[in-house]
Amino acid sequence: MINQILLDEKISKTKRQIIFKKVYGTLLGVAYGDAMGMPTSLMNPIMIRKMFPERITQLLPAPIGHVIHNGMKAGQVTDDTQQTLLLVDLFLEEKKFSKEGVARKLLEWAKSLNAFETLILGPSSLRALKMIDSGVSIDEAGWMGDTNGAAMKISPAGIVNPGDYDAVVKDVAEICVPTHNTNIAIAGASAVACAVSAGMVSKNLETIIDAFMYGAEEGMKLGRQWYGASIIKRAEHALKIIRSGKAETEIWQDLYDYIGAGVAMSESVPLALSLVVYYKGDPLRTIEAAANLGGDCDTIGAIAGSIAGAFAGSDVFPNEIKERLSKVNNIDFENYAERLTELLVSE
Repeated sequence: MINQILLDEKISKTKRQIIFKKVYGTLLGVAYGDAMGMPTSLMNPIMIRKMFPERITQLLPAPIGHVIHNGMKAGQVTDDTQQTLLLVDLFLEEKKFSKEGVARKLLEWAKSLNAFETLILGPSSLRALKMIDSGVSIDEAGWMGDTNGAAMKISPAGIVNPGDYDAVVKDVAEICVPTHNTNIAIAGASAVACAVSAGMVSKNLETIIDAFMYGAEEGMKLGRQWYGASIIKRAEHALKIIRSGKAETEIWQDLYDYIGAGVAMSESVPLALSLVVYYKGDPLRTIEAAANLGGDCDTIGAIAGSIAGAFAGSDVFPNEIKERLSKVNNIDFENYAERLTELLVSE
């Protein structure tokens, strides 16, 4: 009996450690992808090659005069990570995601940073939060939100629903109501969150791809019907590009030219998936590629990093990166992961 109790305790501790590493890996993937892509965000490939001829291979400060990130330090995160952690905070407080809670958290955060007067917010979030602040109903404010702001912050919905894709999509739809309540946004965010959910429980990249496609398909059934290229079709084409056998830099250029790397959900989300698959789930290589490819580099890095981070876990991130991200941003990512893990294992 005593031996069985000890064995059960050992299994329980092992399970908890696995979950912790997956949660921590996801949060690190978001932050590292965000911070790595920050200096090159909104640059095209030619601009990046000119400014960084040896590629970005480490955390760097924003170039002087950067249109959005001027003055930011090496390793500093942007709204991608900040909004992700707002959702984590909400879940830790309420043990669920509610549209009211999401709207409250986002509005408080935006006002604290004077975001309405700067370029911090993306177009969908800026428009919707201004509407909510002026008295428009939460259910009406996000009716035009179709950009990748929904996907950049969505990984917590995948973290707290490991392997349960229907629960993921339900949570994503709730989270998207205030700012991104369109089918194209919910589809993109669901695709990402389902891929994270799969990464929490699987070591198979095909499972990640299948979960991504499931999330995109189910998400398209929800929210206000809106226009936009098919996320599934774009993702399928992106996967063909990475399997073309071309050189790495040629693949980057083809992804940029044919899939796109902008704020549109049907560009950045399929691109992020293709990078994860091309680099076999390695978050470090995936994130480095996102930072050098061009376009909305910080957001694509955060999205791709969340999926690869869930898949690979936290051990692949060097301690130097973990410490730099925490120190520069004054954020204890490990503590966030510990608290989320405690909730997951106690259920």
